[in-house]
Amino acid sequence: MEVSEQAWPEDFRCPISLEVMTDPVILPSGHTFERRSIQRWLDGGHLTCPVTNLPLPPSPLLIPNHALRRLIATVSPVASAAVADRGGAGERQGAGEGAVASSVYGLLSLAKSGPAGRREVLESGATAVLLRHAAAGNEVAAKALLHLSLDGDDARVGLVADGAVDALSAALSAGGAAAAVAATALTSLATVDVNKCTIGAHPSAIPALVELLRRGGARERREAATTLYELCKLPENRRRAVRAGAAPALANLAAAGSARAAEVLGLFAKSRDGRQELSRIPGIVPVLFDVASGGNARAIEQALVVLTWICSESNEFAMEAIKLGAFHLCEALVNDDNCKIAKNAVQLARTLEKL
Repeated sequence: MEVSEQAWPEDFRCPISLEVMTDPVILPSGHTFERRSIQRWLDGGHLTCPVTNLPLPPSPLLIPNHALRRLIATVSPVASAAVADRGGAGERQGAGEGAVASSVYGLLSLAKSGPAGRREVLESGATAVLLRHAAAGNEVAAKALLHLSLDGDDARVGLVADGAVDALSAALSAGGAAAAVAATALTSLATVDVNKCTIGAHPSAIPALVELLRRGGARERREAATTLYELCKLPENRRRAVRAGAAPALANLAAAGSARAAEVLGLFAKSRDGRQELSRIPGIVPVLFDVASGGNARAIEQALVVLTWICSESNEFAMEAIKLGAFHLCEALVNDDNCKIAKNAVQLARTLEKL
């Protein structure tokens, strides 16, 4: 499909000639121009950047913008994303929607092709296209952002600085397959400590994850729990998640066999606020007892941790656990091959004995 002249986004146009660039170069100021246009500007005796008006060094080096050049040549449907974003009528709108799909798939292909492809997308300015469409619930755009986040910590920090948390939080709220991918992308971004702070402080991110835990399908709930686990390694984010109402939803998920949900509950139990919130969940002791009795190894380990914490602060919970058979459970687990399970079982038994 041929892209009309007005469909090309501003980033593809030279700021001087306003035409789509064929040989883009970067000035020391960081702005990109068509080589012929900026060379004429410099040959005319101008000593400043045409965009910023800031002074340039003598005979400034013109660095080829290979990423943008290849993007214009090979992912040209990105240009028509601007048409669909602005809307339109009749054939123009239909053509724009088709171009958007083509452009986003093209960017996903580049992002999946390897480090070189990811850098091309990141350096070309096309990330903004992906952010717009991911925010609208486009699963392919969210997948492309996920693949871009795999380029390393610098890429992860850069994506957050570009507005990825806004876009992915909106995708979480949109629900469906895009929400699951958005949660996975947030997990990748959150592996950088500074991003944990930024994502956690975002007004919509943690509440949207909690809502996904409550109402999402199996995949969406699983990915949301994983994202919360990564975020809640930061103590302040634990408090935010507790205030957002994550504990009851995680308890339900843990009861369904999710080890990751049990791990997040284990993080919550490290703080007094978290333990108080856990103690308010109806039936929390039977839920944890069932997980400790029949979950996978990681879930058993964390269920024992949470039981120990809440029973140490409540005689009522301790008696309930004893009536359910907690001593017999601990006796069965103290010789478990998993040393963490055995250690936690001993700790729970000692806690119950004291009370």
